[in-house]
Amino acid sequence: MKAQDSLVKYENPILVSTVHGDGKKRSKQGKGITPTEDILNSILPPREWTEDGQLWVQYVSSTPATRLDVINLQEALDRKLQQRQARETGICPIREELYAQCFDELTRQVTINCAERGLLLLRVRDEIRMAISSYQTLYESSIAYGMRKALQAEQNKVNLQEEQATLERECADLEKQATELQNNIEEIDRSEKLKMEQLEQKHNEEIENLKKHNDSLKAELERLLSLPTAKKK
Repeated sequence: MKAQDSLVKYENPILVSTVHGDGKKRSKQGKGITPTEDILNSILPPREWTEDGQLWVQYVSSTPATRLDVINLQEALDRKLQQRQARETGICPIREELYAQCFDELTRQVTINCAERGLLLLRVRDEIRMAISSYQTLYESSIAYGMRKALQAEQNKVNLQEEQATLERECADLEKQATELQNNIEEIDRSEKLKMEQLEQKHNEEIENLKKHNDSLKAELERLLSLPTAKKK
């Protein structure tokens, strides 16, 4: 399958090898590589793909860029950003990919004129990619941490809700028991009060009977004491 289109300028594809009917692979030699092209290939490795049993390779172009090439690169970048509907702000993999291709093309153009500047740009590119990778890892880790905390909070919320429901049921049971105990206390108070009234009434009746009996005995005693006096007279 042929490699996808890129903002980086490449040479025409070269057929490297093909598989014939006898199952043997035939190789074809490409053109000689100059020192500049060798540096370019180390910075921007050639693309390879297989199509119909044939291995193709495509090296990055070593043709110096003109002012018009830079203008065309800018227009192609804007066109691809619009075609692929890249976001203008925020995190966007499409925009990141296209700007990376644009930076690689600029690195290619600079390397052709000055290999040292190209190698320095390679260091800058790798450092930027490493920093972006670190930020992406940190971002993903933060997202995962936030998700874990959100799940923990949700689980804690469920646990607290269950605990609240349990406590509310226990409070309702205790209130019911307290109401029953209060009713029992009131019933006991009424029963004891009735018993006290009955005992008090019985006690008063006994006292009244004892008073009457005492008065009767007192009257009998006085009658008996008055008998001798009547006989002497």
